[in-house]
Amino acid sequence: MPKQSFREWLETRLGWGQIVNFLQKKEVPRHKHTLWYYTGSAILIFLVIQIITGFMLLLYYKPTLEKAYQSVTQIMTEVSYGWVIRSLHHWSATLMIAFVFIHLLSLWIIKAYRPPRELTWMSGVILLFLTLAFGFTGYLLPWDELSLAATKVGTEIPSTIPLIGRWVTQLLRGGADVTGDTLTRFFGLHVSILPLSLILVLGFHLYLIQKHGMSVPLGEEKQSRPLPSYPFWPNFLLRESVFWLILLGSLITLSLFLPRGLGQPADLMAPAPVGVRPEWYFLFIFQTLKLFPATILGIPGDTIAIFLVMVAVGLFFFLPLLDTDPAGRKGKVITWAAVAFIVYAVVMSLWSVL
Repeated sequence: MPKQSFREWLETRLGWGQIVNFLQKKEVPRHKHTLWYYTGSAILIFLVIQIITGFMLLLYYKPTLEKAYQSVTQIMTEVSYGWVIRSLHHWSATLMIAFVFIHLLSLWIIKAYRPPRELTWMSGVILLFLTLAFGFTGYLLPWDELSLAATKVGTEIPSTIPLIGRWVTQLLRGGADVTGDTLTRFFGLHVSILPLSLILVLGFHLYLIQKHGMSVPLGEEKQSRPLPSYPFWPNFLLRESVFWLILLGSLITLSLFLPRGLGQPADLMAPAPVGVRPEWYFLFIFQTLKLFPATILGIPGDTIAIFLVMVAVGLFFFLPLLDTDPAGRKGKVITWAAVAFIVYAVVMSLWSVL
């Protein structure tokens, strides 16, 4: 039997040469909107950082009513570079959510959900909501007064849904109010159920991208000339690497010069502090709910507001099925709806802060 080199031994067992060949043959469309492709890989970079820093925090965090706040304080003050790790986790989560929004909104505008990529869009929307769920559940874990008050407000919102609302609120809280049971429940969601769900949906999403390829803007697709492209390896990957370095530099700068702080310990009996607001990615919804009066035609205003939000979410999810004429008048209206949503979200968020 001839002696195999280590490379041949690996190839026989892993078949990694097929992966290399695939990457060498993969092409990335080149056009004036190619920059938006980088946002997808940025999300993956921040997700990896989330996993690494989250695991490091998990080594010291204790998800109990008595020890949650103490364990975070210990991470911040006693663990070597613990405050840096927590800040990296916070800022990578913030940037990840920001890039998920940018990614989806840019694809909405260039209509990347056109057939046969409907399921790619829908799985991406599911990933958005899973990412927001990560942010919501993780916000409570430090167990300070602001996180407690914000969670009380956030978990109370579903109670306005007819028939099932109160049940949903109790399911989230683990009881009638936010307690230590809520903390344990959110911790379980944050480190177990949500990561597993995210991995499954992300795997499906990436499979669809590889199957159908990267979408090109409608205007580029209508051109008679062949669309130029980059070889994924090494041309496009090197360009992405430069973008990743910029993102990592920005992340480290934010973490060092704007470290994540920690408020006063949560007190279940104390009144909510003045000016409680959710994280920035929920601000526009928070401000929208505040605009509705107590009742409208005898119906609670909160119920109507939640209903409208649910309708908007449904329209967003089924957008590929609604935009049946991307190049026509209907398609242009849907494109301008994306612009209107961006303006609305920014204005509402600023209004909530100012």
